[in-house]
Amino acid sequence: MSKRIYTRTGDDGTTSLFGGERVGKGNPRIDAYGTVDETNSIVGLARSHLEGEPGQETLDPVLGDVQEELFVLGADLATPMDAKPVVERIEDAHIEALEERIDRFEADLPSLERFILPGGAPAGASLHSARTVCRRAERRSVEAKTSTPINEQVIVYLNRLSDLLFVLARWANRQAGVREDTWSPGSGGGDGASADPS
Repeated sequence: MSKRIYTRTGDDGTTSLFGGERVGKGNPRIDAYGTVDETNSIVGLARSHLEGEPGQETLDPVLGDVQEELFVLGADLATPMDAKPVVERIEDAHIEALEERIDRFEADLPSLERFILPGGAPAGASLHSARTVCRRAERRSVEAKTSTPINEQVIVYLNRLSDLLFVLARWANRQAGVREDTWSPGSGGGDGASADPS
């Protein structure tokens, strides 16, 4: 008989961190890596919308790499800094890779003068959604940091990833031939560098 997916160990409202320590499911660290998991699932949704679409061969491998890195990041957040065994941590190299991707895809896009309304083709709209959840994961990680030591590079990575997801949403919509709708309050227009303030 195969092993059941349910263990009943969390029925009391607690869960285990890597290393064995049990904490409440409302713990800020749990909230942070749970929101990272949400981000990852929406990136997966975006990938499903890319099937057969223009730019799939270029964008899908990048999103696959992001999903792999989000698993590393989730495990990083789930592992106390002094836990044994040591797990892979988010490092400068991960962040530098994100910045390279941002620069590469942004080079194909027109410059922004106004805020963009999230939406567009299914893949692009999903990436806009992933960006907003990524921002929440960043906020949750900052909150977790106030009560427990975490890897500081996690916060930097999430900040940079939200920028990448914004750029990729624009890129996917451009490949799909979808016009970007901009926010223009009143008659003066909405000037801004992006809809994703850092």
